[in-house]
Amino acid sequence: MPHPTEPAGQPRPVQARPPATPAIHSGGSEGDAAATAGDVAAVSDLAKRIIGNVEQAIVGKRKQLVLSLVTWLAGGHLLLEDVPGVAKTMLARALAKSVGCQFKRVQCTPDLLPSDVTGTSIFNQKTAEFEFRPGPVFTQILLADEINRATPRTQASLLEAMAEARVTVDGTTHTLQQPFLVIATQNPVDHEGTFPLPEAQLDRFLMRFSLGYPTMEEELRMLAMLQRTHPVDSLHSVAEASELVAAQAVIRGIRVDPRIRTYLLQLVHDTRTHEDLALGGSPRASIALFRCAQAFAAIQGRTYVLPDDVKRIVAPVMNHRVIVKPESRLRKVTAEKTVAEILSNLAVPLIQPA
Repeated sequence: MPHPTEPAGQPRPVQARPPATPAIHSGGSEGDAAATAGDVAAVSDLAKRIIGNVEQAIVGKRKQLVLSLVTWLAGGHLLLEDVPGVAKTMLARALAKSVGCQFKRVQCTPDLLPSDVTGTSIFNQKTAEFEFRPGPVFTQILLADEINRATPRTQASLLEAMAEARVTVDGTTHTLQQPFLVIATQNPVDHEGTFPLPEAQLDRFLMRFSLGYPTMEEELRMLAMLQRTHPVDSLHSVAEASELVAAQAVIRGIRVDPRIRTYLLQLVHDTRTHEDLALGGSPRASIALFRCAQAFAAIQGRTYVLPDDVKRIVAPVMNHRVIVKPESRLRKVTAEKTVAEILSNLAVPLIQPA
């Protein structure tokens, strides 16, 4: 199949996981040995298999699929902000089926309680003891649909799970199964009865982007695929959850040249002093750029990060982490334009391939 960032052609049926695939070994963390070429090749192969499988159900979204995998491999969580009916739920289901992961969905409403997400303890009269009944957060891929319709208290119930992959209920801490990914969605058009996510919670999402409407040709293909059965129902697993966990470890061994570290740090620091921004990127934004650049490079099959990797992931990583001043919004200044302007004014370091 084509490279993950190349335009997608006609999807080819993927019936089962290929019999012979490179093994992914645990990569080095910061300070450990760098990721080997073989390990990175295995990560790239894993990404190609997953993308090829998902594209049997989702048409024309190669860029968004790559960004979703970057988020997952970097160990973060994803916020999809888009209108209804553009395959946000299908994307989450297709990713789960491709890697053989558990998938659960929570439809967020104003009456949803935190215990409806995390679980609760129920008294068992037979044993005269309290038993913990886990909520839907105890899964590997959780879809929080229309998260901005839940109350702030319920939204906050996801924070510990997203940050530490664990949940504390009644003083007892429960560890979540890896790999764990939260995909939250929200409608940017209908704001009636919603509770906008505060900036601190938006910052917890590694990336935010939209899927967008398909072209007419893509929608024609979609109608043909949906004529008899739902394409997601026919997807098969092409990888294992353990492979993705191992790939996440390999990502941390991708080499980031000191000049590129300075490059991405300068970008974040410039958002803190820009005249049109009331709030710039936090240190968490710097870490997000660093990890996503590593994951993007690994998907391309490289053991090192290039400046172009930073450029390709900066928008979905940074746009939701900055706040435009009210007077600047009156002049039609947006976060997207400001981040793009800061990026264009930065001197790009010259890096020779290793």
